[in-house]
Amino acid sequence: MANVEKRKIIIVNGDDFGASIGINRGLIEAHKNGILTSASLMINMPAAEEAIELSAAYPDLGVGLHVNFTNEGDPVIDLSDIEAARTELNEQYQRFVECAGRPPTHIDSHHNVHRRPELAPLFMELAEAQRLFLREHSPVRYFSSFYGQWGGESHPEHISPEQLVNVLETEIQPGYTELACHPGYMNGEFISEYAVEREVELRSLCSRRVKQCIAELEIELVNYSSVRTQLGSMAPRPVRS
Repeated sequence: MANVEKRKIIIVNGDDFGASIGINRGLIEAHKNGILTSASLMINMPAAEEAIELSAAYPDLGVGLHVNFTNEGDPVIDLSDIEAARTELNEQYQRFVECAGRPPTHIDSHHNVHRRPELAPLFMELAEAQRLFLREHSPVRYFSSFYGQWGGESHPEHISPEQLVNVLETEIQPGYTELACHPGYMNGEFISEYAVEREVELRSLCSRRVKQCIAELEIELVNYSSVRTQLGSMAPRPVRS
């Protein structure tokens, strides 16, 4: 763990694993042929079990829990009901452990609902109890600006290989960083406003120029399990249920 403060150590994490077969396919491709090292699984979505089966063939792909309270369309629960949220959160964690046969490497949430002041304590409670990395509440910085849509408009230029190289060169700081991304193929199974951008992200993550940049900058690509090992006693330690 020497000189961590001088090195760029990046977790490239893909959200929405398990949302659909197309999303699963894209995430696995981004790991197999690109720079993706980690994924966050939506355990209550139709392709979740397939995602777990696929990930078993890639032991270097870390898989965490992408808590899903607000699927595109109808809410999973009434977010104003704190006890219902607590129950659903714990049930999604337990289902992950049962299906995967191990705890998640980390925890985050769809649409970042863990940022909501009324819900944040629930996520922090679970993360502390199970000793999990919680997005934005760990030694790993969170970088979310590699994203190709805002103001209701698509901005593919913001998720191009050239832009990703610029991010790696100028925006990612030394130390531990999670670079969030959303690669995948949209085939109609998963309704999302963020659609065509997913394939653009996938191409960028697999770009030869991006991989060359990683090598030139001597960036270390890791997953949350690797970070746990590097941090040793400073890291949260998962407890099996």
